[in-house]
Amino acid sequence: MRRNKRPYDGATTTSSPPSGGSSSTVFPSFRSLDYDVFLSFRGKDTRKIIVDPLYTYLVQLGIHTYRDDTTLHKGKRIHPSLMMAVAESQIAVIVFSENYGDSSSCLQELEYIMECNKEGKLIVIPIFYGVVPSDVREQTGKFGEGFAKQALENSVNDESCRKALKAAGMISGWELKHMASGHESAITSEIAKTIFHGLRLTSNANEDPVGIDTRMQEFEPYLKLGSSDVHMIGIWGLRGGGKTTVASYVYKEISDKFDGCCFLENI
Repeated sequence: MRRNKRPYDGATTTSSPPSGGSSSTVFPSFRSLDYDVFLSFRGKDTRKIIVDPLYTYLVQLGIHTYRDDTTLHKGKRIHPSLMMAVAESQIAVIVFSENYGDSSSCLQELEYIMECNKEGKLIVIPIFYGVVPSDVREQTGKFGEGFAKQALENSVNDESCRKALKAAGMISGWELKHMASGHESAITSEIAKTIFHGLRLTSNANEDPVGIDTRMQEFEPYLKLGSSDVHMIGIWGLRGGGKTTVASYVYKEISDKFDGCCFLENI
C-alpha cells in the first residue's frame, strides 16, 4: 500500500478483527516508512500453511510487505538490514509456532520488534499457530522446550528474550490452534483485510479533499459492484481538474472488495 509519506502524528485508529481475533487492534497514524508490514516466522512450521497465503493476500491488497526467508547460522546476530526493515515497518506480524522459540534468529527478531513496539515505533499483531498465548508468555509446552534449548546454548539473551516473549504473549491476536485443516487460507485472508483496513484508515486520515464523497456517490451507479461483468469507466476533463484524485479515491473505497487490485498512475 504505497502512500505519500507524512510525519507520524501520534494519533491512533481502532479496527476490529474478524472472527478468530480476540479483541480490537489499534493502528497508529501513518509515519514515514519503507514497509507496511514485517513478517516474523519460523519457516519450517508456517511458511507453506500460514505465511505464504498471508503474504500473497497482503501483496494482492497492495500492502508493501517484508518477508525474510534467510536462516541465521548459530551464534550469528541478525543482519543490520533486517533490523532496518523492522524499524522501517508500520506493523510487525509475528507468527508464533511450536518451533519459533527454538530459533535464535526468530528470538533476536522478536527482541528488536518488541523494543520498537515499546518505543511506539510500530505495532505488533501476533498469530498463535499450534500454540496458545500462555505458551509464549510463560515459555511452556513444546514452545518452551525449544526456548530452553536456545537459552542453555547461550544463543540468545535469556532475560531479555523472556521479557519480549511475555510482552508479545499478552497482545491480543489470532489463535489458530483448533482450526480445521484447509481453513487457514480463509483466516489469513481475513487477517490481511483487517490490516488493509487499518492501514487505509490511518494513511488517508485528514487527506480526503472537500466534496470527494459527493463525487464518489456519482460514481456508484456506474461501478456495478457485485456484477460478474468487466467494466471500464472513463473520466474526461481538463488537465488539473481532479481526475486522478477522484480515481484514486474510488480505488481506495472499493479495492478491498476484490481478490486482487492495483492502481497505475501516469501511464
